Amino acid sequence: MTEGNLKHLRSKFSGRIGFVLAASASAVGLGNLWRFPYLAAKYGGGAFLVTYIVLVTTLGFTLMIVEVALGRATGLSAIGAFKKFGKKYAFIGILASVVPIIITPYYSVIGGWILKYLSVFITGNGSAAAAGDFFSGFITRSVSPLIWTWIFIFLCGWVVFLGIQNGIERLNKYLMPALIIISIIIAVYSLTVPGAMAGLKYYLLPNFNNFGVKTIVAAMGQMFFSMSLAMGIMITYGSYLRKEDDLEKSVKHIEFFDTAVAFLAGLMIIPAVFAFSGGEADAINAGPGLMFITLPKVFASFPFTDAVGTLFFLLVFFAAFTSAISLYETVVSIFGDHFKWQRKTCVVFTGACFAVIAVPPSLGFGLWSFISAAGMSILDIMDFVSNTVLMPVAAILTCLFAGWWVGPQVTIDEAGSLKHRRMFIIIIKWAAPLCMAVIFISYLLSSIGVISI
Repeated sequence: MTEGNLKHLRSKFSGRIGFVLAASASAVGLGNLWRFPYLAAKYGGGAFLVTYIVLVTTLGFTLMIVEVALGRATGLSAIGAFKKFGKKYAFIGILASVVPIIITPYYSVIGGWILKYLSVFITGNGSAAAAGDFFSGFITRSVSPLIWTWIFIFLCGWVVFLGIQNGIERLNKYLMPALIIISIIIAVYSLTVPGAMAGLKYYLLPNFNNFGVKTIVAAMGQMFFSMSLAMGIMITYGSYLRKEDDLEKSVKHIEFFDTAVAFLAGLMIIPAVFAFSGGEADAINAGPGLMFITLPKVFASFPFTDAVGTLFFLLVFFAAFTSAISLYETVVSIFGDHFKWQRKTCVVFTGACFAVIAVPPSLGFGLWSFISAAGMSILDIMDFVSNTVLMPVAAILTCLFAGWWVGPQVTIDEAGSLKHRRMFIIIIKWAAPLCMAVIFISYLLSSIGVISI
């Protein structure tokens, strides 16, 4: 079957709303719910928020426009989309395609953890999750975390198996509104806790003592992870977008949903943790432990422990689930385009691969904990390679591709009409690649101790 036939037979979203909800659901993930709040608290509160919003509306918007336009123009996933403009560009698509193949298995491990915690709170055992050794006791086991991981992968695979409109689009029409409603409920609840107002000030007021190059680096890393950029997702979803749908407006709506949920996550988490800890910054800067160790303790100290915990982990599950589905779908699309397989075959094969690849990061905290590099677990290594190395490199190459090698007019023509096309050209050709290159190189040099930022 030729690429032309594949393009003709390719599934489509039913309309712009379906695309926006699916792409927003992809963007709204764990990065919004645990990573954004602790980064905001760590790197200057309001100063981080402003930095993040500036990056999202400039670099993030530009890159997303390029990726969605590239997917819609070619009707193909990442490898095929870049290759359509010449075989010499296929390597960019390959690089971007490696990212979801690495991320999805370890993301599913975390998804399994979330399912475990959700089951604990649903069954009324939230106080057990608040025990100091509950999290470490669970993730260091060999069998239980892996089973939960496989359940998570199976659920994702089932939705992808059902297809674009009947699976992904239909699910997100329900989960995205539910996610936002639950976020608002928990945020309001958190703000009513005694002492929460001090946490709200800590979150919103700029603290320039903690502001610096690291703030920009952290905000940019969050932008890539949160907006599903440089990992082939937006190219894939763009290939399902109808020609008559407004591309620029769609991207703006995706950015709004993504940033709004990230902001709400900060309102949910920081005031409550701040009140619980008595204002100790270390409690908020706990990284992943914030979700699985600190927050269960916070819920246990407040009224309606199990109800609030259930709502929260249901919210986290929705976010992780919808993001994992987009990662899964991206890999399925890549295999389908390359091997010319039917969707069902791709879904089963992809799920089997993920189930196998997920074993090392799942066992990396217990049976295989002896495997590490620079103090990082297997999961941390996979996260570092995909998020810190491959995604920025793929993003820089995408900017060079769209800004210089094929030219910005390709994106502008596909978008139909960009309101600020001159600004778009400046960003895609100069600002985006230069800023990302400088910050990426600085961060790598800092990681190996050559410089300090």
